[in-house]
Amino acid sequence: MKKWNFYTSKELKPCGWLKRQLEIQAEGLSGNLDKVWRDVRDSAWIGGEAEGWERVPYWLDGFIPLAYLLENEDMIERAKKYINAIIERQKPSGWICPCSDEEIPTYDTWGTQLISKVLVVYYECSGDERIPDVLYRVMNNYYELLKSGTIRLFNWGKYRWFEAFVAINFLKKRYNQGWITDLARILKEQGADYSKMTELWKKPVNKWTYDTHIVNIAMMIKHEAMSCDILGEDYEDVAETLVTVLSEYNGTPVGTFTGDECLSGISPIQGTELCAVVEQMYSYEWLFAHTGDSKWAERLEMLAFNALPATISDDMWTHQYDQLSNQIACQIFPSKPIFRTNGKDAHLFGLEPNFGCCTANFNQGWPKFALSAFLHQEDTVLSAIPVPSSLKTDDISITLNTNYPFENKFEYTVKAKRNMRLKVRVPSFAKKLFVNKKATAFCNELEFDIPADQATYIEIEFDTAPSLMLRPHSLRTVKCGSLVFSLPIEYEKRMLEYERNGVERKYPYCDYEYIPKSEWSYAYSSPFFKLERREMSGVPFASQKPPVTVKAKVKKIAWGLEDGYDTVCAKVPKSITPLEEEKEIVLYPYGCAKLRMTELPLI
Repeated sequence: MKKWNFYTSKELKPCGWLKRQLEIQAEGLSGNLDKVWRDVRDSAWIGGEAEGWERVPYWLDGFIPLAYLLENEDMIERAKKYINAIIERQKPSGWICPCSDEEIPTYDTWGTQLISKVLVVYYECSGDERIPDVLYRVMNNYYELLKSGTIRLFNWGKYRWFEAFVAINFLKKRYNQGWITDLARILKEQGADYSKMTELWKKPVNKWTYDTHIVNIAMMIKHEAMSCDILGEDYEDVAETLVTVLSEYNGTPVGTFTGDECLSGISPIQGTELCAVVEQMYSYEWLFAHTGDSKWAERLEMLAFNALPATISDDMWTHQYDQLSNQIACQIFPSKPIFRTNGKDAHLFGLEPNFGCCTANFNQGWPKFALSAFLHQEDTVLSAIPVPSSLKTDDISITLNTNYPFENKFEYTVKAKRNMRLKVRVPSFAKKLFVNKKATAFCNELEFDIPADQATYIEIEFDTAPSLMLRPHSLRTVKCGSLVFSLPIEYEKRMLEYERNGVERKYPYCDYEYIPKSEWSYAYSSPFFKLERREMSGVPFASQKPPVTVKAKVKKIAWGLEDGYDTVCAKVPKSITPLEEEKEIVLYPYGCAKLRMTELPLI
């Protein structure tokens, strides 16, 4: 089994469209949340009176790598301010979460697990030498409290026990003390065993449970990869077994699982929570690094290039809590929402629709994805996710120039002070593979021996073709490479500015309803499609000027609305009898189409 290591934000930098995506994020809500949102600005983590549990750690988990990847000095200083304030409040015992000694036995230690992960992220970005000792005392205290029975895992901490292994693995490499392994064992013993829950995932119910909570499950997928080494267990690819069940009974066309907020079955009109998208991405990043199995990298691309941009506005000031595959409107439900366990506004684009967890947590998606571009082991570097990036270490310099996934051409410039090997992952859907303009037989990985002290240029190119992917209920989805395509629906925005529970929604961080203006009731009338590439704009996943489109032949049908709703299409068409002659329409990438029809019948 190949185990790969991540580079740090000092060594690996985004370029091209990926850097622009991170810049938009820094200019939007992620980069300004500490200025406009009281749960971060006035958090108990830094001495305030607002929330003192998951929201500041969630935000820092993405804000820190974003700041360091962009080398944004203002953001770096603001991150340090928060980390300093948190460290200053650490108790002599090692306890670091903002609560009194009397509250510790009833404090859900999901907060402990999460802040320990954030401290590792901060150390890897900043190199701050205070962090290993701070983290040692946090986790040693956690161990003593669990070992003595003063605390036990419950609620979120019980269902997210594996998140502590980011810090546990970090400490084991540096200290290698027995208590660290003992802590790992205690957490697994007290933590939830998801392998016993799969029957619960096969039939959705309108009931909230930890066992079917979509974010718990998205995090859980990586648990074996994170814990097996320190526990001395063989890796058995449990993740594949669990993902197979989840996909069969709750899968979506873009590789997510329905969960609004708990698993919601196979339906194009059930939502997927944004927290689950970024946590599923993080799970796949860990799984690919641990196993080297390309299936995790391809699944990661599906999420990053489709589900993530689809649920965030172009300027990244607003986001949805829930996205839908077939989403014809984003308007407040006047009575019962379509969601199983979420509220009437969960699909609006806003500051904190439904709950504020996604407001803080969506920040990690793009920065951690950028840090997955190149991985390494010994004298080998792997181009894992071929997005525009630059890698510089003491011995190696690699620049990858590409517009992937919008184009399939890759230009590598490699310089090394010592002999090394470069591996390039080739996706399974690649056709007509060319290396340095020579036709090459398909293989999962291309290997290049790079000689010392000279520049090596490598050009790789392949084709992708749009095709139909079968979906449940006899529906189809258009897919081309890692991009899924949807029928875009034109819309007008209705801005909502207001204050609720002391939280102000004010432009540009207000709420928006998206009200449809164009027809959406179609069926595909031909299985053949034409791909068209366009010029990249300043917004990589632009909702008005997408960088790539697909032309499709369709016929209008009487699709109809879901019973009891006037802003939700029926789960399946009422009729597939054509109402008009065939016509040609333009499909947009799923990530660009904020209102969309993604699963359509073929007639």
